[in-house]
Amino acid sequence: MDRNEVRRAWDEVAETYAARRDPDGSDAALVDDLLDSLASDPAADGEDPLVLDVGCGDGARTLANLPPGSVGLDVSRRGLDLARETVSDARLVHGEMSALPFAADRFDGLTAYHAVFHVERERHPAVYAEFARVLRPGGRLLTTLPGGRFETVRRGWMGGRMFFSAPGRERTLDQLREAGFTDVETRTATDPLGSSTEFAFARLDPEAATGGDPDDSRAADPDRTDP
Repeated sequence: MDRNEVRRAWDEVAETYAARRDPDGSDAALVDDLLDSLASDPAADGEDPLVLDVGCGDGARTLANLPPGSVGLDVSRRGLDLARETVSDARLVHGEMSALPFAADRFDGLTAYHAVFHVERERHPAVYAEFARVLRPGGRLLTTLPGGRFETVRRGWMGGRMFFSAPGRERTLDQLREAGFTDVETRTATDPLGSSTEFAFARLDPEAATGGDPDDSRAADPDRTDP
């Protein structure tokens, strides 16, 4: 499936996926640990951290647990419609994680739950490089860690079909480090559909170089959903 096919597939299954996900559970609680780490960071100024939720979907699982004014990004417009109903105080942006429409060093934290493995594994290094670019030095990442190496289209998934791709657990950890993430810690938790999933907490090396500075105006307007 190419990128447009994946986008259309998510539009088709967004409502079913939202209905079948459990809004509670141990992976939702990991967000609290992320926020605690941000609050204890010496760079924190006492205000709520600015967090980006990549692949936010309907928003109930992750975005709803982030501070008010957090930013949700998704490739599915239908998912963002659902998120607008669920998390009214979030800023929502339509776009791709391999080319994030935000300025460098913009966010204190970034979450990516069950999202990166819907991108071709050959593009995962570009995705992690983008995560590093938009995080401030010392910023924190919380992301799903795929346990295996696979690339497949699952037909009948949520009543539709969906693309999944990952290079394996150890290669993913290597890619995170190559992108500039350090202090990587893994944790196992229950995912939205009841399965056991591993997650990675990581900190962006304060010495890591950032890339360019794309226009970030789309993040400031909650009604702007252009890719």
